[in-house]
Amino acid sequence: MLNIVLVEPEIPQNCGNIARTCAATGSRLHLIRPLGFDISDKAVKRAGLDYWHLVEVFDYENLEEFFRRNPAAADRAWLATTKAPRAYCEATFSDGDFLFFGKETAGLPEDFRRRFYHRCIRLPMRSDARSLNLSNSVAILTYEALRQTGFPGLTGVGEMAE
Repeated sequence: MLNIVLVEPEIPQNCGNIARTCAATGSRLHLIRPLGFDISDKAVKRAGLDYWHLVEVFDYENLEEFFRRNPAAADRAWLATTKAPRAYCEATFSDGDFLFFGKETAGLPEDFRRRFYHRCIRLPMRSDARSLNLSNSVAILTYEALRQTGFPGLTGVGEMAE
């Protein structure tokens, strides 16, 4: 099972799309505060997120609390950042890894990126493009990690298969 970690996400629609990706793939969703939106049961129901019950969501006050509660994450972390020295296709993912993504306006904190420099990866893109949408980046990296691990627990065929 993969772990998707959003560090200070700001846009509720992105979080909703990412939660749907987590629901479809069986990935856990970890949210690091502050959040730019409300994740209470009332707010989730109002937003019509009928798949939210399929997502295992964890909430943390900050990165320190996250690592205190998930000590194995320090050795299983992959940080998605446009500033990374290498492409995501150079990473070797394992079941149980933690994929970190930063907030939409600023990405991951610099000191955090420096701490995990050797685990920073990027999605290749044109030099004049700032970045991809956060939910698209999460989907791409989640499915690459799942591909590398054989899509554990996921259906490999659709109803049209013979």
